[in-house]
Amino acid sequence: MLAVLSPGQGSQKPGFLTPWLDLPGAEARLRWWSALAGVDLVRLGTTADADEIKDTARTQPLLVAAALLAAEHLPGGSPAGHRRGGLYDVAVVAGHSVGELAAASLAGVLPAESAITLAAVRGREMAAACALEPSGMAAVLGGDRDEVLAAIDRHGLHPANHNGAGQIVVAGATGQLEKFAAEPPARARVAVLKVAGAFHTPYMAPAEQALASVAAGIIPADPTRILLSNLDGAAVDHGRELLQRLVRQVTAPVRWDLCTHTLANLGVTGVLELPPAGTLAGLVKREFKDRGVPEIVTVKTPDDLPAARALIARHGMAPSHEPTRQFRVVVSASAGTFEPAAGLAEGDPLTAGQIIGHVTTRQGPVEVAAHDAGLLTEWLAHHDDPVAPGQPLARISGSAL
Repeated sequence: MLAVLSPGQGSQKPGFLTPWLDLPGAEARLRWWSALAGVDLVRLGTTADADEIKDTARTQPLLVAAALLAAEHLPGGSPAGHRRGGLYDVAVVAGHSVGELAAASLAGVLPAESAITLAAVRGREMAAACALEPSGMAAVLGGDRDEVLAAIDRHGLHPANHNGAGQIVVAGATGQLEKFAAEPPARARVAVLKVAGAFHTPYMAPAEQALASVAAGIIPADPTRILLSNLDGAAVDHGRELLQRLVRQVTAPVRWDLCTHTLANLGVTGVLELPPAGTLAGLVKREFKDRGVPEIVTVKTPDDLPAARALIARHGMAPSHEPTRQFRVVVSASAGTFEPAAGLAEGDPLTAGQIIGHVTTRQGPVEVAAHDAGLLTEWLAHHDDPVAPGQPLARISGSAL
């Protein structure tokens, strides 16, 4: 099973898009997206210096554009705006922070144009929110997780990113961050980050409101593959829900640790990180070290595309020239044991919203519904099978492609 990951802010480096402009159509695509974003993505990705590309208003659309540009040059990469999304051999997609917008496009939820536009609005509005009062972020490395979280709470700060592998990013008022850094939790190291403000905290409330007003005008599609959410690491079945989560994520913590747990529970064997790649691959390696690290390819320049295509061939779905049918996978939203609905068998017709079973959790049963009409093609989990959040439960076939 293959997962494609899209990185977030902080992964960019000066000139990282320069070699990509040699590919056919790449510069034209970036200039079109620049018109939508209101910033010069070509210059930002080639000649702009480090200070300029760390500006939140510029960085966010640049990162989304970089990921989508590279994806278009991989098998199944589709033209911008294509509703199905690219990379048709990919089973799972996820993105870190603003990278979720690129992941949403690859999953077919948003056209590339909508993802770029939302990234630009998100970046501008978060930059504006940063200017309202002094705030910032710091990385906490090591220490006991519970002790770190307790210390963050005592100082009136917020855990903004749970990155896993012993790393939590704390955010809040500048003065409180300085006190926290001066009195770090036991066995922990605190490194202040060079960012404009406290992202993924209530400090970003004005940005969330502004993004919500723009997102309300977008009609999303439902994902065509498993799409993991930063909110809780769970797979999201419905486009409208995913769009609401993307807006909410501006002030909510990034739970990348839960996303990597879901990747492991799904049995992912191959991971491809889109440019500017490296950060998420490192987190995956550290998080998976006790359970078998998947094969990983980081796509940094066009020279990495052959290795990426080979990874897709080894870990993706087998391509076919035969006419195919559209399949959708129903996934579990919770951990527990699965119980299929009584009397429901493979080959039975389903209606949209029909209950096909439930997951028994410690809090009680959670119903599992078919998000589209079609045929129950295959059970992927059976009576009393233990399941994890995001785990596929059933496959439903729809109309022919």
